[in-house]
Amino acid sequence: MKAILTVIIILFFGFVSAQTQNTTVTASANIEATVTVVETTAKKEVTNSTENSVARLYRFKNSRVKKALSFRTKRNKSKLA
Repeated sequence: MKAILTVIIILFFGFVSAQTQNTTVTASANIEATVTVVETTAKKEVTNSTENSVARLYRFKNSRVKKALSFRTKRNKSKLA
């Protein structure tokens, strides 16, 4: 029943969308194309900065993420019965 209803709805919307399309084209419609030229200029600032920053190098790619995800709480410990 659900499949039949779905097919009927799809056919209905397909029929409605086909009817709403305007198939008549008037020959008297004048279309004029205008061409405009857009010029862009890009300015690039050059700054000389001598910044001495320290970059940390990690041995493994995602070591900070893995460390944060592998945290342990007191409740994670197993209990002896």
